[in-house]
Amino acid sequence: MSDTPPDHLAINPASPFHDAAALERGVGIRFNEVERDNVEEYSVSEGWIRVQAGKARDRRGNPMTIKIKGTVVAYYLDQKPA
Repeated sequence: MSDTPPDHLAINPASPFHDAAALERGVGIRFNEVERDNVEEYSVSEGWIRVQAGKARDRRGNPMTIKIKGTVVAYYLDQKPA
């Protein structure tokens, strides 16, 4: 496996960007220089993350999410950046 996490990753198994192997290894996200642990989906090249919007759910029972734009740095948890 590569030392860099995927450019676009989602935790939802129904998403085409879901990668179970990468999630099992553990991916950390630094968004605008702040460590985030509540990220549902991210894209490094496009510069955004998706996070839950409170406890709201859509009609299928999935959490409602909002997209936040900024600087995204993804890394594997066993190789935390300096």
